[in-house]
Amino acid sequence: FRSALIFVVAWGVCLIAGDNSIVYEDLKDKYELDDILVSFLSKVIKFIVIALALVLIADEWNYDVNGFIAGLGLGGLAFALAAKDALANIFGGIIIILDKPFNIGDWIETPSVNGTVASITFRSTRVRTFAQALVTIPNSTLANESIINWSEMGKRQITFNLTIDYAGPRDKIEKCIQDIRKMLAEHPEVHPDTIMVYLDNINVYSLDIFLYFFTNTTNWEKYLAVKEELNFKILDILAAENVALAFPGRKVYSEGGI
Repeated sequence: FRSALIFVVAWGVCLIAGDNSIVYEDLKDKYELDDILVSFLSKVIKFIVIALALVLIADEWNYDVNGFIAGLGLGGLAFALAAKDALANIFGGIIIILDKPFNIGDWIETPSVNGTVASITFRSTRVRTFAQALVTIPNSTLANESIINWSEMGKRQITFNLTIDYAGPRDKIEKCIQDIRKMLAEHPEVHPDTIMVYLDNINVYSLDIFLYFFTNTTNWEKYLAVKEELNFKILDILAAENVALAFPGRKVYSEGGI
């Protein structure tokens, strides 16, 4: 009867500890627990409950469990030493899941890999690179690396130097800079907070206009479409003022000589 009672209690605890139980559903909603962490905790609790139930049942039938428990302790120590790398990966996975530096589907960049997170387990994280290769990184390695999560960008940067012909009159060059700055400020896809358009460098045969601004979108394809549209508008502004782009090796001649 006592053995049956222990079995029933252990079975009930295992049902409650199941990752699909109502208790875990409430805990996930209340504490915003990750599904992977819930599954891991469920398995750990079930293992402990089953092991404890077996020891208690064996003790009820007068089996000597002290030697068995001591053997488990020594075996556990030997197992921990042999599986230290696996344990390091498990603890690394727990850190990643709790800290949440990224989620599945995020674009991340680390010293080891650059791509989209495909899956996260307690042993490793799989990342799909832009060449469509699947890279598996041990969690112990990933947890000790700096991680850039590009998916958390609120806006996307565009910056470059626009190299124009040195022969353009100052008033036209200044007009181009003002028109580009105005065009960017009025464009609906350009973030209004930071827009910089300035004459940055005076070179021997060219002038450099520095542009620094952000797009509202972070989507790669839409970002490229916005960037293309802005480039065409900049070319139209230069053409309207008859200001040409400079290219390497070109020497500019004026009416009075070189």
